[in-house]
Amino acid sequence: MSEEKNPVVLMETSMGNIKIELNQEKAPITVQNFLDYVDAGFYEGTIFHRIIDNFMVQGGGMTPDMKEKKNRAPIKNEADNGLPNTRGSLAMARTQVVDSATSQFFINLVDNTFLNHQSKTPAGYGYAVFGQVIEGMEVVDAMRKVKTGNKGFHQDVPVEAVTIEKVSRVAE
Repeated sequence: MSEEKNPVVLMETSMGNIKIELNQEKAPITVQNFLDYVDAGFYEGTIFHRIIDNFMVQGGGMTPDMKEKKNRAPIKNEADNGLPNTRGSLAMARTQVVDSATSQFFINLVDNTFLNHQSKTPAGYGYAVFGQVIEGMEVVDAMRKVKTGNKGFHQDVPVEAVTIEKVSRVAE
């Protein structure tokens, strides 16, 4: 493995900026997938559509009117990479299907050890961590306090949209 620096992205949101270091060594597929979405400008105008205090904030796939953006193909789940779902870590959201992650991600507000990889079974596979908030955790903490409600079939949706204005690579 070369001594390359991990990529860093700046996520500009309607509530402030968050800087995230991506772990290319331990989650190469996930990081490349995320950067492909970043480079395509996919996240611009999406929202954090699910916020649960003392758990996580989830975004990266819905428009403010709760329509899902069209994704690329799902990726392999790298939850067995040894990176834990701890406070400030960035992980891929997915369905009950192990290898179903596309563009949606979440930032852990607390240590969510139950989301870690336990076994190679559908129930135990876990959620792939691929980055860590290195600046702006206070912005994430402010998100956890927004008022949420139901929108259609969706629960825990912020009443006032928390928008991702732009995500871009940062030269460190």
